[in-house]
This record gives sequence, structure tokens and C-alpha cells, in this order.
Amino acid sequence: MEQELELWQRDGEQEHEHQGERVFSAVSRKLIRKVKCMSIKHIQITRNCSLIEDIFQAYYDARANKRNSNSALEFEMKYEKNLVQLFHEIDSRSYTPRPYSTFIIEKPVKREVFASNFRDRIVHHLIFNYINPIFDPVFINDSYSCRTGKGTLYGIRRVDYFIKSCSQNYKKDAYIMKLDIEGYFMSIDKIRLFDIIKAQIIKRQDKLNCDLDLILFLVEKTIFCDPTVDCVIKTKREAWQGLPKSKSLFFSHPGKGLPIGNLTSQLFANIYLNEIDQFIKRKLKFKYYGRYVDDMILIDNDKQRLVQAIPIIKDYLTNNLSLKLHPKKVYLQHFSKGVNFLGAFIKPYRILVGKRIKRNFYNRIFEEIYVLNVAKQESENYKVIYWSSAKFRQLVNSYLGILRQSDSYVIRKGVVELIIEVLSGVFVAKYDFGVLRFSKRVARLNNSAMRMTS
Repeated sequence: MEQELELWQRDGEQEHEHQGERVFSAVSRKLIRKVKCMSIKHIQITRNCSLIEDIFQAYYDARANKRNSNSALEFEMKYEKNLVQLFHEIDSRSYTPRPYSTFIIEKPVKREVFASNFRDRIVHHLIFNYINPIFDPVFINDSYSCRTGKGTLYGIRRVDYFIKSCSQNYKKDAYIMKLDIEGYFMSIDKIRLFDIIKAQIIKRQDKLNCDLDLILFLVEKTIFCDPTVDCVIKTKREAWQGLPKSKSLFFSHPGKGLPIGNLTSQLFANIYLNEIDQFIKRKLKFKYYGRYVDDMILIDNDKQRLVQAIPIIKDYLTNNLSLKLHPKKVYLQHFSKGVNFLGAFIKPYRILVGKRIKRNFYNRIFEEIYVLNVAKQESENYKVIYWSSAKFRQLVNSYLGILRQSDSYVIRKGVVELIIEVLSGVFVAKYDFGVLRFSKRVARLNNSAMRMTS
């Protein structure tokens, strides 16, 4: 094994550029082809794969949407050497996470983010690939976050179905209750979390595709790493003003808090709250219940039963998970009033776009229209205009893809028609205004430019 690793590392250092493409040795190309064949996101790793292959798999998963970050580019310059070095650290149990970078984002809401080094993201994916197949079957169906085939759209449709089913197609009374956990990620008890994960892994270790001590080592290193130690602050300290202390790791109690943004944090958040999911479904016997991260929703015909469940759920969270219900985020209304959930406003017979998504859509599109229109008027460089338009089109279509999932024809029509009018001759759209396309003239000019440069 050591000789094989040395060969991979030596071959990786001998790589060179040839006609714009990276050319690797025969051993390296064989390894890359093998890894690419298995690079389906979050694939379950088979028993006969070695740790080095598992790390390569995790590397391809990690780089899927992070190839332009500084730490990712730095890692990729000598990625084979770096992966082999990471293997040695994990195999010898000397791996230690590197310092985080922290900053504040303002949209969609003000939030503190701790970004891990790309090398540590590979380890996060390695952990996910190992333990997700163990925990995912344990979760209830209506836990929507960070799960294959679930997500926000699935959650919205499930809640819409819950309302229809509970009210028998809107003919009977039904009530919707939403609950939220105050400062959830900052309040997770690390010791309690590790004990839950350790007990479940040991219990189901026959399903584990790696050494037990290896995965426990990696999970422990990841959970008990303090992101605030030696972290690099990327934004001005004034940016933290207005952020509640319950939403910052800098003010979390010792032994508590996970960084928002890590893949493992999302998985661990699901694992930690699986106990309350099971309690509400199995003990309290609520048929219509779902959860996305820390947003819980319950639907029932009996309003009083929902009211009585609040202190029971509150006590369970406090006594068993050291968590606290947010006192100002308890919502209880008749289904006819509708409910905001996961960026959508769900009402009888229709699903509307949430106010936050609509506001962000308008603001971002109008800003980009102005910038693009100025560039179109001032620049004579066709390539600059085309690539600016291409990026703008991607932005618009990403929003349109979200809006198409709800009753949003009027919104799509108004914005797309405005884009076509202001940027005349650049874009066209079909009758449903669901996708923005380049006009035939722009597409033809682009094809001609591509042929000239080829």
C-alpha cells in the first residue's frame, strides 16, 4: 500500500500541461477514471474500497461547487500530493482541522458563517459518505433538510398535502402550528451530539463501510473543533452589530455550537433533532408533522391538542437536548389563513411565492438590469457584452426555476417582459415566461464568434 501511494504521489508531481489539458501518468489516469466513475454525489462507499479511494471520492464531492474558492484552487495545484498527505494524517490519526474563515452575510437574512478550509471539507464529505447511509433510514420521512430526494420543494409539497388531507380537501377545520428553536446551531451540546452519533454507529456498525475507530476519530475531531480559535475574520467587526448573540458562535456557551455551512453540521443537526421527531410522531401521535432544520410544523383538526403540545415539546427539548423553543416564533392559525414555510406561502388551492424570495428577486434583477444596460451602451466589445448577458441569464433562470414551482405567472411575466423591453434584441421568452433565452440574432453572433476563435 505504501509503495502504491508513493507511486501515485510521484506520478502526480510529474504531471504537465499539454495543449491546454492536464496530462497524467498511466497510474494516475487510471485512478482518476476510477474515481470519476464513482463520483455520484453522496454515493455509498463499498467495503472493498481502500481509504485512499474513499478520500478521492470525497474530494470529487467536495470540489463539485467549490472549485473557485481560494483554498480549493490552492489545494488543486498539487491535489494528488495533498490527498495522499491527508490520507497519511487520517490513517495515522494525526489529522487536525485547520483554522476557519468567518464573515457575515446579509441575504437572505443576516447570519454569521464559518467557512472551513477546502481540505477539511473533503473530510466532511468523507464523514458524510460513511455515516449518512447509517442514519438516513433512521430519520422520519418528513425530515427535509440535507437529504437526497427531499429538500425545500419536497417539504412545501408535503405540507400542502398535509393541509389537504387533514382538512379533507378543505371541508373540515384544521389548524397549523409552527415552532422554532432559538439559536439552534449555537445551542447544540457537543458532548450530547457525539454520544448520540457514537451510540448509533456502534449499534449499526454492521452497516459501516470503514473501521469503527476511524469514523469515531473523524467525527470527534470535527464536532469538538472550535471554529472561533485562530479564525480569520473576513469582514469588518462592525458587521456583527445587530446580529443577536444567540446567532453567533463567539457568544455560545463552552461545549456548545456548530458552524453554519458545513455539510457535517447539516447532517449532525438532523441527527440531533431526530429524537424530537420520533417523540412527536411516536409518543405524541401527530400524524401530520414535518421539520426542516429547526423549523417544525404540525397540523391537526384539534386546536386545543396543538396548544397542549407546546409545553410538552418545550420540556422535552429542554430536558433531553438542552434546547429552547423561541417564545416569539410560535404560529397557530386556521389553515384558511395560510402559512409561510420554506420560502412559500401555502394557502388552500394554491402555493404562492414567499415575500422574502419575491423581494430578493426584484432587488437583484433590477440591479443587474441597470448594470447590464450600462455595459451594453458603453462597450463595443461583443465578448464582454455576451458573457455579461450570459451570467445575467443564468441568474434570472435560477430565480425563474424557483418561481415556476409556485403560482407565480404574473410575477414572471412582469419581470421577463421588462427585461426584454429594456435589453431589446438580446433576450426572448416562451409563453409561460419560465425560461429566458437568447434571441436568434445574439445566438447567431455568438456561434459566429466561436467559429472565428476556434
